[in-house]
Amino acid sequence: MQERTFKRLLTPVALRHKTLRNRIVFGAHTANMAVEGLPTERHAAYYAERAKGGAAMVVVEPVPVHAAAVLTRGNFRHSDDGVIPHFRKVTEAIHEHGAVAVQQLYHVGQHGDADNSFHAAWSPSGLPSYHDSDGSHRMNEAEIEETIDGFVQAARRCREAGFDGVEVWAAYHGMLDQFWTPWSNRRDDRWGGSLENRTRFSREVLTRIRKLCGEDFIVGLAVNDEPDVEVALKREATAEIIAHHDRDGLIDYVTCGSGGYFDFYKLMPTFLYPEKLGADLASVLKGAVSNALVTAESHIRTPENAESVLSEGMADLVSIVRGQIADPHLANKAREGRPEDIRGCLSCNQMCWGRRSRDYWISCVVNPSAGREWEWGGDTFRPALVSKRVLVVGGGPAGLEAARVAAERGHKVVLAEASDRLGGQFRLAGLQPRRAQVLDLLGWYERQLQKLGVDIRYNTYMEADDIAAEAADEVIVATGSLPPETGFQRALPQVETLPGIERGRFFSAEAVMAGEARPGKRVVVFDEGGNWKGCGTAWKLAEDGHEVTIVTPDPLVGKELQRTTADFPLRRNLARLGVRFVTESAILEWTGSAARVAFFLDGREELIEADALVFAATNVAEDSLARELTERGIAFTAIGDCLAARQVPYAIHEGRKMALAL
Repeated sequence: MQERTFKRLLTPVALRHKTLRNRIVFGAHTANMAVEGLPTERHAAYYAERAKGGAAMVVVEPVPVHAAAVLTRGNFRHSDDGVIPHFRKVTEAIHEHGAVAVQQLYHVGQHGDADNSFHAAWSPSGLPSYHDSDGSHRMNEAEIEETIDGFVQAARRCREAGFDGVEVWAAYHGMLDQFWTPWSNRRDDRWGGSLENRTRFSREVLTRIRKLCGEDFIVGLAVNDEPDVEVALKREATAEIIAHHDRDGLIDYVTCGSGGYFDFYKLMPTFLYPEKLGADLASVLKGAVSNALVTAESHIRTPENAESVLSEGMADLVSIVRGQIADPHLANKAREGRPEDIRGCLSCNQMCWGRRSRDYWISCVVNPSAGREWEWGGDTFRPALVSKRVLVVGGGPAGLEAARVAAERGHKVVLAEASDRLGGQFRLAGLQPRRAQVLDLLGWYERQLQKLGVDIRYNTYMEADDIAAEAADEVIVATGSLPPETGFQRALPQVETLPGIERGRFFSAEAVMAGEARPGKRVVVFDEGGNWKGCGTAWKLAEDGHEVTIVTPDPLVGKELQRTTADFPLRRNLARLGVRFVTESAILEWTGSAARVAFFLDGREELIEADALVFAATNVAEDSLARELTERGIAFTAIGDCLAARQVPYAIHEGRKMALAL
């Protein structure tokens, strides 16, 4: 029955000399895992897990083709045959599980990063970078030839390392796109001007790769869609270029993403954007090609999304990246008729793009094994040698993951939750605008725990005597954290308690989201974290008709969300709802009807009238049970926020790590 549901998605398709077992691609993205420019065990296991999980084609993260193209600390070595034996371990790991292995080749052109490359960025016309504030060098004829050869030799190394093909990166206004786009190609020689001249660079790259690497070698191309950017190529112009390459037999497939260096927020779109963003361009290109397959990429999270894109004829393949980071076995679960068992991506970017933006290797909020497959064994957990009775106290993210993994490994698990539902304060995040994916994840946990036979006890408040009476072999305490009641602000460390909170109308963000507070018409939200707790609460209040002012010590609202590319779309939504931003400020006093605000830059003060003051600040660990157990000498392990208040990835990580150690 399910095969009929995903009939198009699960249909094999020929690609050059290979047959893909289904239409699901694990597309290229920077995992940033290289050590001294070489792929490691971490890389091999990361990609192998997605191949094992059923992906038909794995596109390994981009390798820079030239010294000017190096962009991240974790980039692979360019121009060095020494990478070949190391990549061979990656391709062998992918092939072992039946997937086709392709590597992406890239050059960012004018958008270089001198901090990593220590090389001038090379570009067609010497325009400035949109990656940082540097300028770029206008390439001469010899440097153009050198760059073309960089692509060709990188492809040769891929072939010798066992890759089945390469995907040449022309997306996001990278080097090839810079030659294609009139705005960035202002040359008056044979590399600029007419369409024939502007595509000469890409045609030379692709022609020479085919000549050197042979007919039995897949050559793909990656492009992107930026319809809201005036200077970017329009879809019709991109289609004309792709048709030109397709007509000459230069490409076997083309991948369509969204966003780019001009519109970075859509490059890895968060939940603030609609799904299936890459499908519109894919549909246009599908009508322009005669030979190449078309892959739709960008915010296609689920098999249902993918099937709809394919069944509507918008593409031949779908690239599900973050969805397969979150659940590497997505493809197999779809094939087996178990889509309800797929652990859904939150489209939050917190541990994938968020860690990459800080130049760390990537992971995943909901799948802490991402990047640790070589160490933790991927998403299939080894059975426990001895089945134990495990008591988990607390049904927030840490407790849920500990209970799930422990039960999956064969332990008998009791999960005691003090309230009448699972999720803890994480559930409140799912009540913020556009964040229902959090509630979907909690629904997934409930289904998994029921299938695994976990004894879930709601409305069960556990004390030391209760825990002792359970006589469990292992006790895991995951009691979470609580919002502070003092109004303490890190920007004013000398003030332990905010003057005036005893006057009332002072609420935590958690109380507001839980519906426990009636804040009135005018609300001041003090956001110390610069993340979703404060910003999402302000958005919810504004959406519900409140007049909201956000006060933050940071230089901009949503500072911590910059790393996830959610900050600007968030601020735009808040601004449209009339939210006032007060930055680089602290609250000196709450009068009961107004907040007295101090501005750091000029020392002035302002009284902002309000019916309520809502605080979004760092929580305090709820460790009273842990302290009681310690005093009684009852053995336990504490995980999550009851150790220290943090964000959800670390709670889920500790839950899984603890359960794997049982």
